[in-house]
Amino acid sequence: MGYDPREHHRRSVRLAGYDYAAAAAHFVTVCTTDRAPVSGDVVDGVVRLSEQGEVAWGVWCKIPEHFPHADMDAFVVMPNHVHGIIVIGAAPGSVGATPESVGATHASPLPAADASRPSADPRGPAPGSLGAIVGSFKAATTRRINLMRQTPGALLWQRSYHEHIIRDEDGLARVRRYIEDNPLRWATDRDNPMARRP
Repeated sequence: MGYDPREHHRRSVRLAGYDYAAAAAHFVTVCTTDRAPVSGDVVDGVVRLSEQGEVAWGVWCKIPEHFPHADMDAFVVMPNHVHGIIVIGAAPGSVGATPESVGATHASPLPAADASRPSADPRGPAPGSLGAIVGSFKAATTRRINLMRQTPGALLWQRSYHEHIIRDEDGLARVRRYIEDNPLRWATDRDNPMARRP
């Protein structure tokens, strides 16, 4: 059976028509492949990061060095996922310029020019967009962790990620609390493969 674009396509979970490079705050969740707990453990409501978790923590913190228009707000590295708030361009509800377009990310090169491809068909996420930032984070952590574990080419993260656009200060406060309390809820968290179910 060959490839049929009418059958073999991934439905986007992104908001149709939304500019993911525009100034906004986003609540992002990135999960490991098969939700494997490679980033550490939670003991008595406190995350204890493994070496791989320390890598993820460090790469997340350095995102603004590679994307100067992005600020990091609350975030947590959990055993098998990362929750974080990425603010592009300006804080929620404030007036800010659209972020500058940046070229290559620190983790992936720009695609080679191809005269056979129409210019209206770009590959990958728009430069400086939320997708470019998350993709760069995933690529950088995967590369570093695979070097550490000597597992070239191994998958670390699930293919996509979950995001929610934060619309106002109340929403921002709720998401910050959720992130802060995430380790305390780990024993019953649906992302915890060992969770106690009610």
